[in-house]
Amino acid sequence: MSADIAANYDASAIKVLKGLEGVRHRPAMYIGGTQADGYHHLFKEILDNAVDEALAGFATEIITTLHPDGSLTVEDNGRGIPVDLMPEEQKPAVEVIYTVLHAGGKFEEGAYKVSGGLHGVGASVVNALSEFTVVEVFRGGQHYRIEFSRGEVTQPLRVVGPAPKGKRGTRVTFRPDPQIFGPDQRFEASRLRVRLREVSFLVAGLRLVFKDELHQKEEVFFDKGGVGSFARYQAGGEELLYDKPVLLQGQVDAVSVEVGLVHTKGYTPILSSFANMIPTVDGGTHVSGFRNAYTRALNAYARRAGLLREKDIEPSGEDLLEGLSCVVSVKIPQPQFEGQTKGKLLNPEAGTAVSRVVYEKFSEFLEENPRIARLIYEKAQRAAQAREAARKARELVRRANPLESDDLPGKLADCQSEDPAESELFIVEGDSAGGSAKSGRDRRFQAILPLRGKILNVEKAGLNKALKNAELRAMVAAIGAGIGGKDGEEAHFNLEDLRYHKIIIMTDADVDGSHIRTLLLTFFYRYMRPIIEHGHLYIAQPPLYALRVGKGKEVRYLYDDEALRKALAEIGDKPYEIQRFKGLGEMNAEQLWETTMDPARRVLKKVDMRDAAYAAQIFDELMGTDVQPRREFIEENARFAQLDV
Repeated sequence: MSADIAANYDASAIKVLKGLEGVRHRPAMYIGGTQADGYHHLFKEILDNAVDEALAGFATEIITTLHPDGSLTVEDNGRGIPVDLMPEEQKPAVEVIYTVLHAGGKFEEGAYKVSGGLHGVGASVVNALSEFTVVEVFRGGQHYRIEFSRGEVTQPLRVVGPAPKGKRGTRVTFRPDPQIFGPDQRFEASRLRVRLREVSFLVAGLRLVFKDELHQKEEVFFDKGGVGSFARYQAGGEELLYDKPVLLQGQVDAVSVEVGLVHTKGYTPILSSFANMIPTVDGGTHVSGFRNAYTRALNAYARRAGLLREKDIEPSGEDLLEGLSCVVSVKIPQPQFEGQTKGKLLNPEAGTAVSRVVYEKFSEFLEENPRIARLIYEKAQRAAQAREAARKARELVRRANPLESDDLPGKLADCQSEDPAESELFIVEGDSAGGSAKSGRDRRFQAILPLRGKILNVEKAGLNKALKNAELRAMVAAIGAGIGGKDGEEAHFNLEDLRYHKIIIMTDADVDGSHIRTLLLTFFYRYMRPIIEHGHLYIAQPPLYALRVGKGKEVRYLYDDEALRKALAEIGDKPYEIQRFKGLGEMNAEQLWETTMDPARRVLKKVDMRDAAYAAQIFDELMGTDVQPRREFIEENARFAQLDV
């Protein structure tokens, strides 16, 4: 702060943001950010309002339509938002709901017994962050319409005409504002489908229709099996230990609990949780309650049934969860979430209710199904044995100084610094690029680990197979924090031993480079997830072009075709030369440092995983054994591909 500003700090320095200005000024406070997650959070807010009508027993169908212009429509056949005047505001209720924070029907207990929209900010936030919003209400035999732009009313509420016979409900059409989210953001059909499919399981009997006008597709999501079906679907193509999912249901005071689970022969535990249909991606009290009760019930049964012998390795909590696909859903009158994005449930009574229901119901299931109980526990025992074998294998790749490891003969060029906070590890594709990177780096804090070829696809591989791969062993040894079990459980991974706080994947800017990058991301996601969760994983952005302009040969580095087109338009008639980099190996050490490694000039993308369920689905689609989901993903996203011709 300058001396002048400090000296003049008075009432004139205080700014009051009125209405929805605060939302546009600080959107991350309300939707978590302005990247893809925040963009799609707008859809979730509008969909949640429609789902609340279904939970209240008034809506039976929700139609979501993705339009070619990038806008989205969500329509339900519920009661319709009230359109009468609010005495205190002297405005129609629908206008207040969409223009005033903390306005809605979720504060009065009589309007909604159970709701996800407890803050009353969802509709108004979507409106504030949208280029336009159109709300149509079908109520009392009339068709009403009101229009907004960036939070302001542009067309007041009016009666369009009579509603079609028998039609009622609310239709909301909106397009997120490019001023907030940038011009290139778009709704992804795959993300929309994930949420609609989730809701179809969580609200059994609710019909959800998805119309994708962009790809001329229509899908219907409808299921009567509830969270049990959800757990089975979530397990994907994994072979099951037994035939049917287990459904655990109960009510403790005002908290309703539904848990669906099924055990597979795979390795990866998948645990999804919801509170009032809202995905709680960061877990919360209901998840803790499930884990504790599930482990206690299984261990207690094993002791009673004599399944654990004295010489056996006792399964840990993570061993008992291996291969489990589970969905925990609670409905609670006054949910308390951490933040507006509602990633974590805080209500202690939810944990108590889930713990009691799961322990009682799961214990009963185990007693009534001893064969299945034995299968579950024997699988956990095998997981414990594999964990012990993996521990011994990890000892082979852990070391105080990576240069002492036989797994790293001439591969790792380590940095001089011993401070992890300032140290960087570049994982580089190929020996040629590795040579340039080693020559161009700053040896004080930058380490280089070149990989030869494409690493193992670990999506369906077990831990022991992963540790037999020389390239993966080299990575684990260089990083120094050990290796987790599938999904990177903290119990098998010590983040304090991490030798580099920036781990940077640096691959060619072509199709092969993208494939190698995806394989590496899959490995980190499955076996070193804490590195992603704590913000230590990055992706380097090497340029595609070097543009030399004029007699002095001024060099501009450009990262995509669009940047090249803009640059060529700017230079006009000046003479120029274009160099196309098809790989990092084509850059000399100086170019690689200037464009990709110099902290003062480089561009890095930080890898995060706010939506674990969506991330898991994408990894399964791209790297799993089932071909059909991968084909659909490619068809939907082919327009984004940048291929060499």
